[in-house]
Amino acid sequence: MAATSNYPFHLAIPVHNLRECREFYGTILRCEEGRSSDHWVDFNLFGHQLVIHFKPKSDEQLHSNPVDGKDVPVPHFGVVIPWDEFFNFADHLKEHGVDFIIEPYLRFEGLVGEQATMFFKDPAGNALEFKAFKDISQLFAK
Repeated sequence: MAATSNYPFHLAIPVHNLRECREFYGTILRCEEGRSSDHWVDFNLFGHQLVIHFKPKSDEQLHSNPVDGKDVPVPHFGVVIPWDEFFNFADHLKEHGVDFIIEPYLRFEGLVGEQATMFFKDPAGNALEFKAFKDISQLFAK
């Protein structure tokens, strides 16, 4: 059975510096803060519930897979945002000195699934991807 819900997802991720990541998600990504404690903080990530949880720093290295000639980090998470917001958001990130793993660019230009995408890390090393589809109806197109 295919999931067809339009309900927001909930994602909890580890961060080794709660203060620094709280600043990143709140100021750089402009996420509204919700509930919090000394060990976790809720954020509204484009209408979805993201929770950053303190976890001591790990030496585990991020893995990547080749996709479209680029090294895509695994694991990663993010949000599909509207096409007309993607480029303004990318400019905002650049203005705040975000270091991209993969700079904003167009994939599958002129093809099914044409999309703009970018990858970067939060201060705890969690990889994020934000993307936008030229035609959102092609989100799951084959």
